[in-house]
Amino acid sequence: MTTPSPDADQPALIDADTPAFRRANVALFIGGFATFALLYATQPLLPELSREFGVGAAWASLAVSAGTGAMAFMLIPASILSDRYGRVRLMKWSLALAAVIALAGAFVTDFTQMIVLRALLGAALAGLPAAAMAYLGEEISPNAQGRAMGLYIGGNALGGMSGRVLGGLLADVGSWRVALAVLGVLGILAAIAFWRALPASSHFRARSVSPRAVCDDARVIFADSHLRWLFACGFLLMGAFFGLYNYAGFRLEAPPYNLAQSAIGAIFLLYLMGSLSSAWAGRLSDRYGRHNVLWAMMVVALVGLATTQFEHLLVVILGIALYTFGYFGAHSTCSGWVGRRAGERRALASALYLSAYYLGSSLVGTFTGLAWDGGGWTGLSLAVGGCLLAALGLALWMRAMTRKS
Repeated sequence: MTTPSPDADQPALIDADTPAFRRANVALFIGGFATFALLYATQPLLPELSREFGVGAAWASLAVSAGTGAMAFMLIPASILSDRYGRVRLMKWSLALAAVIALAGAFVTDFTQMIVLRALLGAALAGLPAAAMAYLGEEISPNAQGRAMGLYIGGNALGGMSGRVLGGLLADVGSWRVALAVLGVLGILAAIAFWRALPASSHFRARSVSPRAVCDDARVIFADSHLRWLFACGFLLMGAFFGLYNYAGFRLEAPPYNLAQSAIGAIFLLYLMGSLSSAWAGRLSDRYGRHNVLWAMMVVALVGLATTQFEHLLVVILGIALYTFGYFGAHSTCSGWVGRRAGERRALASALYLSAYYLGSSLVGTFTGLAWDGGGWTGLSLAVGGCLLAALGLALWMRAMTRKS
């Protein structure tokens, strides 16, 4: 079954349960997986990089933050390029270039080269998330967009988890160079699979990339109150999520848990909950509407946060799992809503959402660190819970406005 496009002269939109839909889902799942596996692969390697190059922990952390910072900086330029040259072309070349850069990281001879390559990696990778949501909004039938977005976000979650876990395991077996080399090769294989599987764009229409046109588009986007609040939700959600995960390890390595680093690292396996919830939330959004699903997923995250207040280790892990499930479901719903609501400006709107999203991880991450230093897990939970409650308030407001319209 296919859905007619608004213009009778254009090909039909890709509907659910068709070969093209399955190809698009497989391709974007692979693309999202590879993007975040490559981006976060160095996180478990930081102690080894610090020893290898004789740098402190703060300087070593640039092996991660240089990539994420460059990605955040390049998201809006990448969205403008996708408006001019096409979603598919940008995504394919971004992933291919990033995989080659990732492989080159295994052969650096000093830490400055590592930082430069990680920054170039993040800049190259920006093209895929900047264009992916716009591609889904243009090519997928509206009644299947939630499902497709959920699977794409699920690939992101699984990739972020796998890059961290696999990088650490490969470093234990060999070295950090082995880890980066293997992940680089896997990235190249993923790029080849992505290149072959992704259906071509049928509904892309190039837009002007002049500064005036971009400013006009941004003005229209920010005039939409729903989009403004969705950007704010992304900021708050990502900040709260990183806040909890950044400092959960500090709690678990201290008494009464005294967990080893390998056991603490295994907490990232809970990202599997994110893959499940993203796909499930996408299906629910297609059936019941994003305005009904978004707030419910935030409530699940709040219940998970409350559960972590208990002392028993298994209960704490259960709470983090619920928190992760709710967060990824809410993020998937927000992402799909932005692409659906922004219309022909969806590439720029998606980039603005993701920029707010990554900015939240930086600013709120610092704020929650102060809360942890001042009040331990209770202080952290109050800060994270405040962000989630603010996001929930915005979600309920958007639900009320959607039901009135």
